[in-house]
Amino acid sequence: MNTMTYKGYTARVDYDERDGIFVGRILGIRSIISFHGESVAELKAEFEHAVKDYIADCKREGVHPEKPASGKLLLRVPPEVHGRALVAAQAAGKSLNQWASEVLQRAVQLGG
Repeated sequence: MNTMTYKGYTARVDYDERDGIFVGRILGIRSIISFHGESVAELKAEFEHAVKDYIADCKREGVHPEKPASGKLLLRVPPEVHGRALVAAQAAGKSLNQWASEVLQRAVQLGG
């Protein structure tokens, strides 16, 4: 997956072969924000413009712009997975939160 990042927002970028353009969509927020460009430079400029427009629209509407992640994550897992994760964390001498954070960090660095 190709991505671009600007002001803490990340967008996925794809190439639309039929139309001969790059297409991007901001990830991690509920609003659907997309943009496109015929070159990488144009795509980057349109991405930055889309983020600035989103922030300005939120300000105009009196709402806080949604951030892609707050740092808080609530997971629901089967009890047996929870138990095994707790044992693994304790065996590593870590809290479950610290252990899970490290496992997730390794997973995203490896691409899944």
